[in-house]
Amino acid sequence: MPEPFVLRPRTAGRLTAVEDVSVPKTVDAAFGALADHVRDPLVTDIFVNGSAGLFIDRGEGAERVADWRASEREVRDLAVALVGAGGRHLDDQSPCVDVRLDDGIRVHAVLAPVSTSGTALSIRVPRVIGADLEALAASGTFTPGQREWLGRLVADRANILITGGTGTGKTTLLTALLTQAGPGERIVTIEDVAELRPRHPHHVALEARQPNLEGAGRITLAMLVRESLRMRPDRLVVGECRGEEVRELLTALNTGHDGGAGTLHASGLADVPARLEALGALAGMDAVALARQVVSAFTIVLHLERGADGRRRIARAGRFVLEAERLAMEEVAPW
Repeated sequence: MPEPFVLRPRTAGRLTAVEDVSVPKTVDAAFGALADHVRDPLVTDIFVNGSAGLFIDRGEGAERVADWRASEREVRDLAVALVGAGGRHLDDQSPCVDVRLDDGIRVHAVLAPVSTSGTALSIRVPRVIGADLEALAASGTFTPGQREWLGRLVADRANILITGGTGTGKTTLLTALLTQAGPGERIVTIEDVAELRPRHPHHVALEARQPNLEGAGRITLAMLVRESLRMRPDRLVVGECRGEEVRELLTALNTGHDGGAGTLHASGLADVPARLEALGALAGMDAVALARQVVSAFTIVLHLERGADGRRRIARAGRFVLEAERLAMEEVAPW
């Protein structure tokens, strides 16, 4: 039997592994030489751009790992192995796949030639530092005054929408807010790929499912939102609204499910109404109906940004208002 494939960077020596990091031993077998970076407690993201290079993010932006080398075949085999470890299939028929491994690490892979520079791997490593509001305040995500205000939002069961670009910390902040919820509450989270891992005694995570090779068995976010309403959640959370599930979420938040939350990709606070209108159109909602539902559903919008220094922080807050029967945003600074 041949040895299982292990990616080996062509360098003069191996990087030193970081000690005392709570990462399962399976990381060594699954990630090969990349395991050193997965174990580094400062690394949140790892990017493999075909054979062209390896980049890691320690919280201050992506930085190239010098002298790293691997062939396109090696990177492709690693991608296929990691996706397989997550229970999904990566090949020329399904060249773009997103999976969550058992330890919470998220892997996104795109094969060539869809990725013109070669097989692209994007690996996100969850870190305990983002598990509570105190840790985020200490890291500079928000001020002590903002931390107290966020705690009151959770205690008052406000419905919160967290917005921002990719990598701004939306999931991390949402996890911290959910960790703050009372131990007697039942939290149900719904995600395309499960990433939310709040430190809470009563958390049920639901994950969407891709169709199998025959095209059957697909379970969408919208389907999971409808199912979750039968699970008597005290807090209903959609990890990221990106399609028709926005209709079910708005319906739930307008029918007695307080304390809910969701995240949304948006470049700026002012862009959020237009993004929601676009999602509402996918769900068959006209702009007027959507606006009335959104204004009633969400208490506050928190917009995150990542500065030039790589640090993630709450940049703005706002609330939805109606202007000429259309959805609009009013910026607030309650802290």
